[in-house]
Amino acid sequence: MSVSDQSTMAGAEPQQEKDMGQIHSAGQTEKRFGVSGPELAAQNLESGGPKRADGKVELTEEDCYDKLGYAFPNWKKWMILVIILFIQTSMNLNASIYANGVDGLSEKYTISKQKARVGQMIFLVCYGFGCELWAPWSEELGRWPTQQLSLFLVNLWQLPAALAPNFGTIIVARALAGLSTAGGSITLGVIADLYQPEDSGFQYAVAFVVLSSVGGAPVGAVIGGFVGQYLSLSWIFWMQLCIGGAVQAIHFFLVPETRATILLDREAKKRRKNGETNIYGPDELKKPRFPMKEFVRVWLRPFQMFVTEPIVLCLSLLSGFSDALLFTFLEAFTPVFEQWGFKPYQIGLAFISSLVGYVLAYLSYLPVIRHHNKIRAEDPNKLSPESRLWWLLFLAPLETIGLFGFAWTSLGPDYGIPWIAPMIFTVLIAIANYGIYKSSIDYMIAAYGPYAASSTGGNDLARDLLAGIAAMYSTPFYENIGHKFTLEYPSTILACLSVVVIIPIYIFYWKGQWFRDRSKFAQKLNLGRQAAVERRRSSVLAGGRGRHDSEKGGSRHVQQV
Repeated sequence: MSVSDQSTMAGAEPQQEKDMGQIHSAGQTEKRFGVSGPELAAQNLESGGPKRADGKVELTEEDCYDKLGYAFPNWKKWMILVIILFIQTSMNLNASIYANGVDGLSEKYTISKQKARVGQMIFLVCYGFGCELWAPWSEELGRWPTQQLSLFLVNLWQLPAALAPNFGTIIVARALAGLSTAGGSITLGVIADLYQPEDSGFQYAVAFVVLSSVGGAPVGAVIGGFVGQYLSLSWIFWMQLCIGGAVQAIHFFLVPETRATILLDREAKKRRKNGETNIYGPDELKKPRFPMKEFVRVWLRPFQMFVTEPIVLCLSLLSGFSDALLFTFLEAFTPVFEQWGFKPYQIGLAFISSLVGYVLAYLSYLPVIRHHNKIRAEDPNKLSPESRLWWLLFLAPLETIGLFGFAWTSLGPDYGIPWIAPMIFTVLIAIANYGIYKSSIDYMIAAYGPYAASSTGGNDLARDLLAGIAAMYSTPFYENIGHKFTLEYPSTILACLSVVVIIPIYIFYWKGQWFRDRSKFAQKLNLGRQAAVERRRSSVLAGGRGRHDSEKGGSRHVQQV
């Protein structure tokens, strides 16, 4: 998954500058260097940017601001975000619904249940790497075709899984489906196309998309409970195909291209048809068009940052630990709620408690975001990146509290505990899980700017990798620890571990500046941001002067810096 989306590809200068710190408006009412969205659009320069040695002129974002995703009306932006929610839910559902077919797979192919779980593990691990493999292609080819290809391939691999003559076919199909899943590398890239990190709508968009990312797994568990009880085994895969096909169709008809360089290329072609023969888009001038050396460099950067950046490493491990909890619960819920006589579909419905927690966490962030936006409107430099961890300071301890509570309410009806008790503590765990993912993503976007794609890519890799491992250890973990309290001790161990992994949140909140000052990526960001701001200020001033001169004598004065 990956937010500003690896915009340091060679030759992609307009997008790189956009990621470097820019102040494009999120809507038509906000201003950039004192120039609002419509005013900026009105300053379109017919001749584009500066001429090159070959006489060609590169079209820049400032030349056609009204054609880019930043200028979309709010209703259109949120329509796209809602469809992104459907896509993310579908992709994460593919991972979790498989757990409901483990018993059937074990029986049909005469294999152990532990071996049957390999299908879930391999999908999640490949999913983590797949997100990174797809990211550069969405930069070069555009978000829309890359997302369509990803959805098509994921849906395609459901066919051999549903019709598999042996278990090996299912493993191969699941691995290919995981690698074909673009996930957050495109999803969060679209957000970067629609909003700048400084825009008031940016954090609302991130919060909404994070809700879909964490909510997909429990939705899969709820649907899988009914499929496992009332339908045949193959419907575990047919259901993924039906939902994935519907989502792909919605995306095909309703979501436009949002990638800035692609839109600039299209606009340049239109202008050449209208007589401006020397205008070219940024990708049209890039030689070579698909630099494989740069692709490899971009693919490797998330792993480099994961290993060398303490902020990325610690927050990614924390986020991965929280996600692994959810997939651990996919196994723990069954023995826990069977104590109250729950049937498979009722165990699936128990995951609604996770959804309740995620929605509550999402709603709790809205006033925090509103307050921070108000402060930034008064002084853009007043809040540091660490401010985005503030609300997490209060939510993170709920993970430990929830795990301890879930552990000892798992004693069951023999101890007079009602079935709703472990669900209440599941709500607390879900609130913390959402907060950890949302705040860690948000913080890394603010701290690493154009490298946010790579930093959040490490976050996604950790989440999917640890969740995949959890799919294998969860059942033995809840069956082989202790003699009397076999359900309680494992969750207690997880609660103790959570105390350790949430400590870095408080360290980075108070000392994050110290770590960023020693980060080579953050240092590059500061230098690049200063240069980009100066270039953009000069561009806006030049555009404002040109418009003022052309309308001398009667036109209104365009506000300048």
